[in-house]
Amino acid sequence: MAQALTVLTVLTTTDSAEKAEALARGAVEARLAACAQVSAPVTSVYHWQNAIETAEEWQVLFKTKQACYPALEAHLTAAHDYDTPEIIATPVLAGSAAYLEWIDAETVAP
Repeated sequence: MAQALTVLTVLTTTDSAEKAEALARGAVEARLAACAQVSAPVTSVYHWQNAIETAEEWQVLFKTKQACYPALEAHLTAAHDYDTPEIIATPVLAGSAAYLEWIDAETVAP
């Protein structure tokens, strides 16, 4: 029996549109994600070094498969300039079969 495809969305943030696009483009070029969407600035409020910080950030949402996640996480960690970048993966519970198959076809696990 074939193993079911597990598709993920993976979220990260960065502090400029240019950095967000570079992270998106690098992951797609490496075929670790089928696509990546950069969202307009969001306001992030968070604890950092014993203070509450507020920052304008750009979100990048990657579409990938589970088999690519370890390499995508490593890629984002290496390419990111944050000390502790947000990298959060969420499983896709349902979706268009054609779109999920496209994600599978466009990504290559190393």
